[in-house]
Amino acid sequence: MGNLRVLTKYFLKYKYHLLLGIIFVAAGNYFRAWQPQVIREALDFVLAQLEAYQVADASEQEVIMTTLKGALFRFGGLVILLALTMGVFMYFMRQTIIVMSRLIEYDLRKQIYDHYQLLDKAFYRRNKTGDMMARIVEDVNKVRMYLGPALLYGINLVTLFVMVIYAMLKVDVRLTLYSLLPLPILSLSIYYVSRIIQRRSQFIQAKLSHLTAITQEVFSGIRLVKSYTQEKAFGKHFDQESQDYKTKSMSLAFVEAMFIPLMMVLIGLSTILVIYVGGLQVFDDTITTGNIAEFVIYINMLTWPVTAIGWIASIIQQANVSQGRINEFLSTPSAIRNTGTHQADIQGKISFDNVTFVYPDSGIKAIDQLTFTIEPGQKVAIIGKTASGKSTVADLLLRMFEPTEGEIRIDDLPLKDYDLASLRSRIAYVPQDVFLFSDTIEANVKFGQPDADKNVIADYTRHASVYDDIMELPNGFQTRIGERGVTLSGGQKQRISIARALIRHPELVILDDCLSAVDTHTEHTIIDFLNRELANKTSLIITHRILGMLDYDKILVLDKGKLVEEGSHDDLLDRRGHYFELWQQQQLASSMASEEG
Repeated sequence: MGNLRVLTKYFLKYKYHLLLGIIFVAAGNYFRAWQPQVIREALDFVLAQLEAYQVADASEQEVIMTTLKGALFRFGGLVILLALTMGVFMYFMRQTIIVMSRLIEYDLRKQIYDHYQLLDKAFYRRNKTGDMMARIVEDVNKVRMYLGPALLYGINLVTLFVMVIYAMLKVDVRLTLYSLLPLPILSLSIYYVSRIIQRRSQFIQAKLSHLTAITQEVFSGIRLVKSYTQEKAFGKHFDQESQDYKTKSMSLAFVEAMFIPLMMVLIGLSTILVIYVGGLQVFDDTITTGNIAEFVIYINMLTWPVTAIGWIASIIQQANVSQGRINEFLSTPSAIRNTGTHQADIQGKISFDNVTFVYPDSGIKAIDQLTFTIEPGQKVAIIGKTASGKSTVADLLLRMFEPTEGEIRIDDLPLKDYDLASLRSRIAYVPQDVFLFSDTIEANVKFGQPDADKNVIADYTRHASVYDDIMELPNGFQTRIGERGVTLSGGQKQRISIARALIRHPELVILDDCLSAVDTHTEHTIIDFLNRELANKTSLIITHRILGMLDYDKILVLDKGKLVEEGSHDDLLDRRGHYFELWQQQQLASSMASEEG
């Protein structure tokens, strides 16, 4: 249970729920343990009256029967009253302990979710979404079962055992020892089976995460799966993995299925011992017949708690494994530490000083000794071939990653000195891989500026040349788009993302290849707007294409992570270097496309 120790803080937080729950469980079991004593008294009283009835005359027999009826009514009423009282306490114990488990479940999920948001981009590159979802859903459910039902029945087991065994010892020590004789076997069985359950539960939880990851990945890429007609292949793969999960689950179910019958056998053995040994003691006149009935009720009263030991042990072992998986992620530190406090407005000066960045997982050097300076208000293009490190520059500016070497400064202040939330709130970023939420178009645009009204939203979608497209949709801005914007074209998604970024009135703008999926006419419209909108803003336009209509103050040319050229469009063409080659290739591609058209 080592992994479950981290939950102690939650028990302390909800200590009143826990303490009241223990009190209610103990009170309920007190009245429950009282019932067999009432039944014993009733049985002994009835047997005594029957013996008296056999030797009494007619008038005395009538008195005995009247007395017996009244006594049985009182005993029956007392048993019912005890049962009702026990039920009331049972209700309250669920309202405390089970409610506590739900509150901790909420806190635990919130803690995991908040920690996920703090983790850096490298974490999400290493781990699959399905596995992360399994930990926040399935693993938390396993832990809640420990915090609620397992804890409740565990407390119930302990308190009931103490009260029942105390009541049994008061009657007869010898009979109590015989009735509890199977308990050592029970203890050894629990220890052995629990270890098996823990090992198999660990395999099962890991396999479930793997299945979730496969499902999430396939459904996220369902269009690609269908276009390549790979439904059967993926279905076969999922079936194989599901079969493996089923086999592991069946092996666990097999162990658990053997455990409960073993418990029942041991309880049955205790009942037989009680009847046999108790019967001999009745002949010796050391106990009464009612005591045997009392013991049999006590033994059967312990049947569910004892048989539940295996179930509780299984839940605890599964929760221990699940909490271990949760702890693994919760103990993962973020490589990005928000230690800065600077929250002033950004003027827009950007400096890279001998910055090198190596991806921690792959070891690929994306940026190599990169040095450049962008003055406030400048519009700068970062151009290069695929894998030249262009997008990495944007990730480093947003502090999605930390530089391996060198330093990045904004307004001559190291990037680490800025408060992370404040820094990112002042930057508008349109990523290369556009992401839209499964919500209305209006909500996706307002994501950049939650307080924006409908007129402002309409204006910025016009500037992004997507307003007419939106109005042609059945519900206009209230049209709900599919997951990741799947119902829209690539160009429409890019233009909505541009509107979403610029509506927040940023101080620094980063556009990462955001016009790759739009036609020439739309491109010209958007560029006209960008020339006006970005006139006094520091802007980085990252692209592999040369957008000649944009008025750049400076162009940075990257190749294999290094800055190979820097200057204006005309200067770079005159040098006839990397930029000139890219320009020629683009002109050739454009002329070939025109001829084919």
